[in-house]
Amino acid sequence: MFVDAVRYIAANSDRFLEALGIHVGLALAALGLGVLIGVPLGIWAARSRIVSSVSLNVLGVLRVVPSLAVLVLVFPYLGLGFRTALVALTVLAAPPVLINTYVAYRDVDPAVVEAAVGMGMTRGQILRWIETPLALPVVLTGVRTAAGEVVASATLAAFIGGGGMGEFIVNGLAVNNVALLLVGAVPVALLALLFEGVLAVPEHLARRRVTS
Repeated sequence: MFVDAVRYIAANSDRFLEALGIHVGLALAALGLGVLIGVPLGIWAARSRIVSSVSLNVLGVLRVVPSLAVLVLVFPYLGLGFRTALVALTVLAAPPVLINTYVAYRDVDPAVVEAAVGMGMTRGQILRWIETPLALPVVLTGVRTAAGEVVASATLAAFIGGGGMGEFIVNGLAVNNVALLLVGAVPVALLALLFEGVLAVPEHLARRRVTS
């Protein structure tokens, strides 16, 4: 089966690389949007009980909704294609980033913040030089979690014409071809591990900086 999968990739390298590029691009775009949404909202939630209550309750609901269900909900408004998949995956990426950001900034030691205030630092300076370095390791853990979920779930984009490695999985299921399934599934698993490994590096460095 693996030999057949390798042969298929060799014979259809252009199609494989195109699908891989779409998959990586979709995952990176969704992760980037998830970070742009999740980090500011997480910081805001850490400073406001109302925002934290509303955002965490909404995200609690979103986290239990299957990715395919999100695609179905978005599809009537945006139609088929990359954009619909991007919106659905962004909805998937934002919650772990927001939750970890909220927890990270909420748990910064108040005594450290008070000491910074006593030194005459402004709120912006405290956020930049005190809170963010202390919170960064936990925030990056959320980003790493979101990355793994997005890379795996991006395969569902194929169901609504979004392309990516999911096309091989969908086609393999349609014709009961295990080799074709492997062409889609194995690279996605490797991509998830790659994202995990790459994002673990800055997380580790940030954690060392806090503990040193």
